[in-house]
Order: sequence, then structure tokens, then C-alpha cells
Amino acid sequence: MTKKSKSKSKIEKPRINDGLLSMDLQEIINDEEEYSSGEVNDLHFRPHSADKIRFDQMVFRHVSFENVQFRNVEFTDVIFEKCNLSNVDFSDAIIHRVEVNQSKLTGGNLSGATLRNVSFHNCVANYSTFGFSDSKQVAFKETSLIETDFYESTFKNVAFKSCRMDGCNFAETSLDGIDLSSSSFDSLIVSLDKLTGCTVTSEQAIGLSKILGLNIKDE
Repeated sequence: MTKKSKSKSKIEKPRINDGLLSMDLQEIINDEEEYSSGEVNDLHFRPHSADKIRFDQMVFRHVSFENVQFRNVEFTDVIFEKCNLSNVDFSDAIIHRVEVNQSKLTGGNLSGATLRNVSFHNCVANYSTFGFSDSKQVAFKETSLIETDFYESTFKNVAFKSCRMDGCNFAETSLDGIDLSSSSFDSLIVSLDKLTGCTVTSEQAIGLSKILGLNIKDE
């Protein structure tokens, strides 16, 4: 049982072949275009909109997507390294086997997104929204999630490790099986009936007790 549970919780890495071609993407991408097996470096997209774009086996390094609207975008086997994803609109995206490393996602919109085998490492994702998203095998590691919105989201095997999470909104989201003990926060927005099974430290529990209207008195 122990071995099976560990294998279930392991996040699959992006499956990217060697020998990717350097790709000089046009700054304006049109609806339903597909890009695969490429590496993009030092590109700044101008703010624009496109729907149902597909990226497969791609590596983005030092690429700015700031204020880009790619609704219903699909990322499969993709790595983002030191990218600027601030204020992107990736609503209703499908994101599968993706790594986001040392990148900015401040104010990003991933509402309604489906995330499978995704990791965010050493990122800044303050004020972003994952509301109504469906996440399975997802990890946030050493990532700033201040006032990030996870309203009415679905979590399965989702990890928060050493994150800054003050003001995160988990209203109507079940936190059963979620471990917040290594992360830091002064307050969270949660639904009381969905807190069961959440792991926190004793200090965090005292903070959460305020939601219950309890007064903590030291002896």
C-alpha cells in the first residue's frame, strides 16, 4: 500500500526529446495554431488574444507573455524557465506535464483550467486566480501565493511546500489531504465544512481558530 500511494503522488516530468529546434515565434499567434518540438528564448509577446493554441514539447526561456490572452490554450510537455506570465489569461487551459520555474505569474488568470502533473518552483504568483480549476498531481514549491484565489477548486494530490500563502482564498474548496504545515500565512479564506483532513501546525491552527470565532486563552 505504501509503495502504491507514493507512486500515485509522484508528478510526471515533461516528456521532451533531445535536439529541439530553436524557434523564432511570430509575436502574433492566431487561433488554433500548433507549435511543437521547439525552444524559444528571449522573446517578448505583444499583448494580444488567441484561442485554442496548442504547444507540445516546448521550452520557453526568458519569454514574456505579459498581458497575453490565450484562452483554452493547451500546454503538453512544456517547460517555462524564468518567464514573465504576469496578467496572462490562460482561462480554461489544459496544462499537462508542465514545469514552471523561477517565473512570474502575478495576476495570472488560470480560472477553469485543468492541471495534471504540473509543478511551480520558486515562482511569484501573487494575486493570481485558479478559481474553478481542477488540479491533480500538482505541486507549488517555494512559491509566493499571496492572495491567490483557489475558489471552488478541485484538488487531488496537490502539494504546497514552503510557500507564502497569506490571504489565499480556498472558499468552497475541500482541503482534505492538503498539507499546509511547511508554508506560511497569517490568514486564509476557507469554508469551515471543507477544512476536515487539512494538516497544519499548532501555530497555524490557532490562527485558523479565529475563523471559528474561538478565543484562545493561554494558561
